[in-house]
Amino acid sequence: MPYNYSLEFEKDYKELEKKLNELKELAVKKKIDFSQEIATLETKLDGFKEERYNALSAWQKVQIARHPERPATMDYISALFDDFIELHGDRYYRDDPAIVGGIARFNGIPVTVIGHQKGKDTSQNLKRNFGMPHPEGYRKACRLLKQAEKFQRPVICFIDTQGAYPGVEAEERGQGWAIAQTLLQMSHLETPVISLVIGEGGSGGALALGIADRILMLSYAVYSVISPEGCASILCKDVSRSREMADYLKLTAHDLHSMGLIDELIPEPLEGAHTNLEQTYKIVKDTLQVHLDELLSCSIEDLLDKRYQRLRSIGN
Repeated sequence: MPYNYSLEFEKDYKELEKKLNELKELAVKKKIDFSQEIATLETKLDGFKEERYNALSAWQKVQIARHPERPATMDYISALFDDFIELHGDRYYRDDPAIVGGIARFNGIPVTVIGHQKGKDTSQNLKRNFGMPHPEGYRKACRLLKQAEKFQRPVICFIDTQGAYPGVEAEERGQGWAIAQTLLQMSHLETPVISLVIGEGGSGGALALGIADRILMLSYAVYSVISPEGCASILCKDVSRSREMADYLKLTAHDLHSMGLIDELIPEPLEGAHTNLEQTYKIVKDTLQVHLDELLSCSIEDLLDKRYQRLRSIGN
């Protein structure tokens, strides 16, 4: 089911924004100079936003990561890549719209792009299964990974899912096996791999695209073994304690970067990636280019050795 988006303090600055807009309209309508009052309100509003957004709790960052207007994988593909050709199907069962992938050019470099895809509204979410892949989605990802290795194309993955689909039919078609095979495939893939968490990275469904040479996260993205709601339901038998569990899970980009589990935290606009798409796309593109250049300068042997050492070091 879709998540509701809300930040408790938003109503406070929305009221300030309303007063500011009313004052601007009055100044134009009555031709009165309210420039000093407008400047004072703008300063107050900017200060209020900066104070609140710089002190967000883990639960509030979860809410931003789930924002319905937050750019999804296909948005990044359209903005960052040229000549994208989407490839469909797992060659076993069917195509899974919850995972998209294909070939494209990134600043002139041929690459393979794979990512989870959520919808923007109810109809799209039904089509995309709310970004929760079935086994065929992961088998499609495996097929594209093998193709990328064959043609020596770097792989760029976008992670944004609350988890793999937990339905009976997914289990019947081998959900756990499909995820395991994707993890195995990525762990020894003989081409550079970069994974970027752009929203919510939940459970094994997210990890399946997260075995990479470089793991990056947007600053309001989250990445965890389970959602706060799932954790609260299982451990506390009380989903109302989700806010508390979000703190314990250490799922924010800052938490994971401080523990060395991600390589770089990519700063977003103050109010989230969706509030300034142009700025978001630019910094993501520049960051991807830096890491891709570094990885392309390494030999495959060195790349695989570092990837192995990276996996072995987790948890030590």
